[in-house]
Amino acid sequence: MMKERDLIIVGGGPAGMAAALSAYEHGVQDILLLERDQFLGGILNQCVHTGFGLNYFKEVLAGPEYADRFMKRVIAIKEIEVSLKSFVIKLSQKKEITFLKPGKISEVKAKAVILATGCRERTREMAHIAGTRPAGIFPAGLAQKLINIEGLIPGNEAVIVGSGDIGLIMARRLTLEGSKVKAVIEIQKKSKGLQRNIVQCLEDFGIPLYLSHKIARIHGADRVSKVDVVQVDDNFKEVPNTSFSIGCDTVLISAGLIPENELAEMAGVDMDRKTNTPLSKEQNKTSVDGIFVCGNACQIYDLVDWVTKDSLLAGKQAAEYIKRIK
Repeated sequence: MMKERDLIIVGGGPAGMAAALSAYEHGVQDILLLERDQFLGGILNQCVHTGFGLNYFKEVLAGPEYADRFMKRVIAIKEIEVSLKSFVIKLSQKKEITFLKPGKISEVKAKAVILATGCRERTREMAHIAGTRPAGIFPAGLAQKLINIEGLIPGNEAVIVGSGDIGLIMARRLTLEGSKVKAVIEIQKKSKGLQRNIVQCLEDFGIPLYLSHKIARIHGADRVSKVDVVQVDDNFKEVPNTSFSIGCDTVLISAGLIPENELAEMAGVDMDRKTNTPLSKEQNKTSVDGIFVCGNACQIYDLVDWVTKDSLLAGKQAAEYIKRIK
């Protein structure tokens, strides 16, 4: 017979940990936290820059420092069982979960489920960038992981597509590691990143930002050799005679984030096809009773502090739901 738990949380990043702590504080005594990585912390583990915690802790922290404060609290509570290297492959409408761990497949049923699955990056194909398919094209978040966790440099001369916060932060990170960032190319009239990141990551390092421009084509055989950049008008159409080339061996794509909600779809949750987020009249709730969504899986947040506050609410809502059905 399938074992039943009171609450299962999928994702052990800042959202999942905050939701687990909140649910416990509101009376849930049986919590299973599933995380596919080998550590808790999620994306924060690779965000070694500061700027976290200003709202929630009233302190300036690096990403791993912010995560560590929640990790210590989660690990100290015996009612929260943490299962690492646990990849969830199935979620049913009855809140039955199937997940893989090295060497085995496990199935478990929950009274309530919180999906704290975060988001993923938009790819080159989603940004509709033409050209060849050489080595040297990376999502900005992957490049961040390569440098900050693996100790690898993606390339020597980079162009960054899109001015999201990860792209801006990576412009600074690459520069500090000795690479030359030739330009940041943004198709919109203004940057999508936080103003402090534009100042601290681009202006302070003299990195040019081309607004209302796009990369028309990537060139290169084995490795990226150059990109063609062109100005666009208000309808994002190319402006004639404005094209120019930038030589580079690396292109980072920072074209936005998409909530990761395949499990919610699998469970029959009503979804907004434009944003890939659950449709609901109430924050964190879904169309399926007892399935909740929090953090960047619910909507894309600029700051992890806001992810935490959102997830604390989801934990409370799940606890109230469990009390109601018991």
